[in-house]
Amino acid sequence: MSSPALSPQPPPPSEKKTPPSYPPRGGSGMLASLCHAWNGLIHTVVHQRNMRVHLVSALLVGLVGSGIELGLAEKVTLIFCVLLIFFAEILNSALEHLVDLATRHFDEKARLTKDAAAAGVLVLAVGTVVIFAAILVHNWETVINSGPQIARQVALGLPLALCVMVLVMPRPRSAWVDRVAFVGGAVLLGALAPRTASSVFTAMDAGLLIVAGAAARQRRREQPRS
Repeated sequence: MSSPALSPQPPPPSEKKTPPSYPPRGGSGMLASLCHAWNGLIHTVVHQRNMRVHLVSALLVGLVGSGIELGLAEKVTLIFCVLLIFFAEILNSALEHLVDLATRHFDEKARLTKDAAAAGVLVLAVGTVVIFAAILVHNWETVINSGPQIARQVALGLPLALCVMVLVMPRPRSAWVDRVAFVGGAVLLGALAPRTASSVFTAMDAGLLIVAGAAARQRRREQPRS
């Protein structure tokens, strides 16, 4: 008689592995926190198309504000609207990453969450356009009487906006193209600065140019080397 076949024994239970801890972020002080926030801003500009559109639009708002005499309340309103849109777009990007991390498969609630966050940014953008148009209409007499200043802003501001668009463009390119665009934008901004109607808006445009240059540099770092 043949002996009965032995049933295979189940393998011993494996020890539960704890997930790896987060790698250190390189410091926890105030300076390190500012660096992390800066990296988050640049990452959003590099990877979010809408953020790049907002950046160029904010530059154009700054060109208008630095070319036309506006009241203090109007300046504060425009700058606050620009910063609020940036804040909303960065928050929307963070929420998208969080939803993608928590949801591995398609989920209708995840889609609705992303759509609602994007709708919030859209509402702010439309509201900013309405406020910007209302300010221009309210100061229409000033706009009409500022012909030479507007011509100067257009002649120097549109090439400046083009330089910023080149810097934030997601297409791969040589490093010298970014350098020429950044230097060209700095020269144009320097030509606009002496006769600016608002140093605050000029400083804002300078900051946006620096952000665009940092985004171009970060994009080159992320490009795969051949």
